[in-house]
Amino acid sequence: MSHRNSFIGRVIAALVLLTLVMALVPTVALAQEEKPSKVDIFGGYSWYNPGGKLPTGQKLPSIAKGWGAAATYNVNRYFGIAVDAGGHYKTELNTSTVMGGPQLKFHSDMFTPFTEVLFGMAHVSPAGLSSRNAFALAAGGGLDVKLTHYVSWRILQADYLYTTYKIKEQPLLPTSRLDGARVQSGLVINLGGGTEQLPVTASCSAQPTEVMAGEPVKVTLTSANFNPKRTLSYNWTATGGKVSGTETTATVDTNGMAPGSYTVNGKVTDNGKGKKQMSASCSSNFTILEPPKHPPTISCSANPTTVKSGDPATITAQATSPDNRPLSYTWTATGGKVTGTGETATLDTAGAPAGPITVNGTVSDDRNLTASCSSSVNVEVPPPPPTSSKINQISFPDTKKPARVDNAAKAILDDVALRLQREADAKAVVIGYATADETKKKSNKNLAAQRAFNTKEYLTKEKGIDPSRIEIRTGTGENQTAEIWLVPTGASFTGEGTTVVDETKMVAPAKKPVKKAKKAAAAPAQ
Repeated sequence: MSHRNSFIGRVIAALVLLTLVMALVPTVALAQEEKPSKVDIFGGYSWYNPGGKLPTGQKLPSIAKGWGAAATYNVNRYFGIAVDAGGHYKTELNTSTVMGGPQLKFHSDMFTPFTEVLFGMAHVSPAGLSSRNAFALAAGGGLDVKLTHYVSWRILQADYLYTTYKIKEQPLLPTSRLDGARVQSGLVINLGGGTEQLPVTASCSAQPTEVMAGEPVKVTLTSANFNPKRTLSYNWTATGGKVSGTETTATVDTNGMAPGSYTVNGKVTDNGKGKKQMSASCSSNFTILEPPKHPPTISCSANPTTVKSGDPATITAQATSPDNRPLSYTWTATGGKVTGTGETATLDTAGAPAGPITVNGTVSDDRNLTASCSSSVNVEVPPPPPTSSKINQISFPDTKKPARVDNAAKAILDDVALRLQREADAKAVVIGYATADETKKKSNKNLAAQRAFNTKEYLTKEKGIDPSRIEIRTGTGENQTAEIWLVPTGASFTGEGTTVVDETKMVAPAKKPVKKAKKAAAAPAQ
């Protein structure tokens, strides 16, 4: 059982070695350019140690006289099929082997390491005993050093060699297991293969990639895999500008080029003849940038700045272009009528209302870059007649008493009362509102009128405003408010969309009852 385990262990070790070589091969193979040979024929010296005993108990000695030969057909750069033969001769023992199996190798320009597992037959012929054929297995590897394109030197090949031997005439004796070692060295004839021609390539690089028109662009071509013994020539073209150069570097003259993206194409060709001539092309892009554009600047002034309605005013612009471009002007005004297409314009204020008129000037260059300025002219006219204005409003957030004037509303009404006291000739209009949801209740049918009435009640009863100065109305809208409008002397309230309230049908808000003195005195101290 121990011999079998030893044998299995050696086979596993050989397979692990094969796996490691397979893992390493793709890593280094990337740099290779030499085609591997198609057939390798080996011949040379071989040393063999059988590593066992005969069934009679005689230990087998190592054999220094031997030869080895092998032929390998390389399926590709890494895998081949090998056929191996060898013979070893000594007085005590003669052996010969014929085996075949897979071989893994890595072809480089100088060194070719390999590993293999071989299966076949061994012929064992001990002195004084019968010869026997038995199964044989070899696992190992070696290293070849390239001497010339066709000849390599196999510096060393070392294999574990397994076989068995049994004496035919004495079947009762056990079968001997030979766990041997074989070492070989010799020459290898390499047939086929040659230098692998990699595809020729070219790459272009433009520097800088972004320029202003008029700045040069330098383009460089880098080639690879061309035959170093051949002469290379270069040709350059571009989608814009003028490109010059006959070597690996060209220059693009960008004078007069419009902004945008452009492409430079380079082509490298060797001096081969016919189908043997090789060439490669490449391209690189560069961009002509937009030149900087500076918009014009402008400032405006009015003379005079204040006029009576109907009097003119002159507006003057002062504009410049940093890029010295031609300029044009346009004028607009928020009132009156402005005329002019140059640096000055005239504002006609006939019929214009009182107040400021803004005159806007815009200057444009021939690239449509613009700048603007403005100047103000104040028009004086007689003051307009007084008009009514809304001065405030109060809200009714109490859902239980939706018409109650709460403290927040009273604070607002206090200010309204002060205003009416200061403007003793002015009148007020109170407009009450209520929402549709509120008036769905029968008790809230006149809720808007009641809110206006209660507001007036506070102003008259609590703040002492003459009731004749306050008119109450109702308005339409989804609000829970009452608006207070001020109507100065000489003004009128149109009341559009509102309805005058008949105050005789209104109910005055209930006053909060006052507690009796006794009950107040009896209350516990806080």
